[in-house]
Amino acid sequence: MVQMAVGMSKPGNIAKAVSFIKEASSAGAQIVTLPECFNAPYGTKYAEPIPGPSTQALSEAAKNNCIYVVGGSIIEKDGTKFYNTCAILGPNGEMIAKYKKIHLFDINMPGKLTFKESDILSPGNEFTMFKTPFCTIGVGICYDMRFAEMAQIYANKGCQLLLYPSEFSMTTGSKHLLLLQRVRALDNQVFVGMASPARDTEDTYVAWGHSCVVNPCLSSLNDFWMDTACFEIFSYPWLEFDGVFTPKVMEAYPLTAVRQNVKKLIKRPASVHTNL
Repeated sequence: MVQMAVGMSKPGNIAKAVSFIKEASSAGAQIVTLPECFNAPYGTKYAEPIPGPSTQALSEAAKNNCIYVVGGSIIEKDGTKFYNTCAILGPNGEMIAKYKKIHLFDINMPGKLTFKESDILSPGNEFTMFKTPFCTIGVGICYDMRFAEMAQIYANKGCQLLLYPSEFSMTTGSKHLLLLQRVRALDNQVFVGMASPARDTEDTYVAWGHSCVVNPCLSSLNDFWMDTACFEIFSYPWLEFDGVFTPKVMEAYPLTAVRQNVKKLIKRPASVHTNL
C-alpha cells in the first residue's frame, strides 16, 4: 500500500508515485496500490483520458518493475462525462482492467462536512475483478466500501482480496474507516486493503490517512501514520497466506454454507406477527 502526499504539481505527483512503485518492488512487493486521486488534487481541472499521461507512466513503472499496479484513481474524462477511475496495470505494462467508481460520495453533515461528488462526476456501472498468480482481487474506490452488497458479490465470485483506494475525510475516517474495513473482512472472509493520500492539514480537503490492510480475523496487518513530510511503503507478503490462511478461516466459520440456507428462506413468505 502506498500512502503519499498529493501536491499541486501533477507531474510531480506522478513522478513520486512511480518512485514508490520502484521502491515497493525493490522491497519485494508484487502488487502495489496507490491512493485515490494520487496524481492531482480532486476535481475535473486535472481530468485526463484513459489511457493518458498518468496511466502511461504507471504502465511503464509496472513493466519496468515487473509488478501489478492498482493505480489508485484519477479523474477520467470520457467523452463529455467525468469519472473517478482506477486503472490496473499488469507486470507486462498492459492495462488489464479499469474500474469506474459506482457509489459517488454525497454527504450533508451541517457544520461538519458537505460534499456532493455526483455534481461533477458520473457513476460507473460495472464491477471489476482481476486474477493474479497470488489471488483474485476485487476493486472499489473509497465510498464503495460502505456498501456491503458490493463486497459480498466480489467474495461470492471468488475474490480473496478487496482493494479500495480511498480518501476518507477527517470527519468520517476517524469514526468509520477501520470499522468498515473490519466488517467487510469479517463478513466476507477476505483481506481488505485501503490506500489513502497522506494527511495534509493545509489542503482544503484533509484526508484521514491511516492506510491499512485487515485480514479475515480482523487483525490490522499494517496501519501507518503519514504527514506531508513523511512517506513510507508497505508491502504485504501474499504468498505466505494465499491458499492457506483464508481457507482455514472459512473452514472454521463456514459462512458460505449458512448463507445458502438463508437464500432459500428469502423466497418464502415471512411470518408477520401483529400482537406484539
